[in-house]
Amino acid sequence: MRVVHRGFDTLHLAIQRNLPLDLLEYLTSQKEAAEGSREAVPVTFNGMDFNLAPYGGKGYSFLLEDGPLGAQWAFKKPNPKDPWGVRVVIGSTFLATQGLGVARAYIADTMDSLGMPFNAEQVSIGRADFCVDILAPNFELEPENFSMRSPTNRADHHAGTLDTRSNGKSGRYTSVTVGKMPGRQVIIYDKRAQIIAQHKPIWWDIWAANLARDGLAPLDRSDAAESRVWRIETRAGKSLLKDRWQVRTWADFDARFGDIMAEAFHKVQYKQPDPYDTNRSRWPVAPIWALAHQAVLDDLTELRSHMDAPTVKEVYREEKIRILRAQVLGNAITLAALRGIPKEALENEMDAMAQALKCEIMADPERIKTKLQEAGKRYRFI
Repeated sequence: MRVVHRGFDTLHLAIQRNLPLDLLEYLTSQKEAAEGSREAVPVTFNGMDFNLAPYGGKGYSFLLEDGPLGAQWAFKKPNPKDPWGVRVVIGSTFLATQGLGVARAYIADTMDSLGMPFNAEQVSIGRADFCVDILAPNFELEPENFSMRSPTNRADHHAGTLDTRSNGKSGRYTSVTVGKMPGRQVIIYDKRAQIIAQHKPIWWDIWAANLARDGLAPLDRSDAAESRVWRIETRAGKSLLKDRWQVRTWADFDARFGDIMAEAFHKVQYKQPDPYDTNRSRWPVAPIWALAHQAVLDDLTELRSHMDAPTVKEVYREEKIRILRAQVLGNAITLAALRGIPKEALENEMDAMAQALKCEIMADPERIKTKLQEAGKRYRFI
């Protein structure tokens, strides 16, 4: 077993600022265009590029995002009775590749550019997730091996019968969740299975970058027996941060987050069964849990994989190209089937489709040019 990644995975915060009038007017006008097309539209304000959603949510009128190396931004319409008008969510790719320090600077720089500078007392941290990824191909998750305080809830998730254990259980467990948000959650899950199921190939590159720093080869993603990675993730929600630990500002966060992690690994433990002792609390801590615990004892604030931005964007771009190519092929085959084309004539039918598409481009080049430009804007972040 070895750690292949550790770092912050998600960060939610609110900022005590409201939209300035010029930005409010601009977003209002652009959202009307988005609502008309029912698609996100590209927007630019003071040199900052975003995609603006055609809808709002959870009390926020404007939802914007700026790519895998950016954030999700939510803005309320100005209200003197509610000064907390901004919500920011930094996702896993940004935090894994760039680190918490860069994320903080990015938030401050973006708010400055939008005409909403803020000070340290105007930040409220609502959630912080920290993860440790461990290469452990032979590890098998057993929910009953957890030791925790009795009021803590646990949810188990297991794979289907296609991945059945040899001991005859109905499925191989792939995830156990202990606790509830907005308090504390501690989760262990099969990260390899998740990134394959959810099409997140960037994590292979993040792990490879971390292994390369130690002079090691990347994981063979095609072989589960050699590349099974388990993630142990601790989620600190709003009530845990604010009520239990009095964490509100960045200064509070820096001073106490290490202790929050230490407490989580103390209160929730995954144990190594002792066949001669029926008291689970006395069982020794399992090696995978001890390794994860050790990984959170050091300084946590500047962890990153040191992947550069062009590499991150290239991975996202190639995955999007792969998905779109598969969709194009699938649609073409479906169209051929609807037209009654037999298998032996499929290749000629594809040539005919390509020629028909060329004719459509030639028939209305301005329309095609506009669509090409619109698509380019939608995906300009990658």
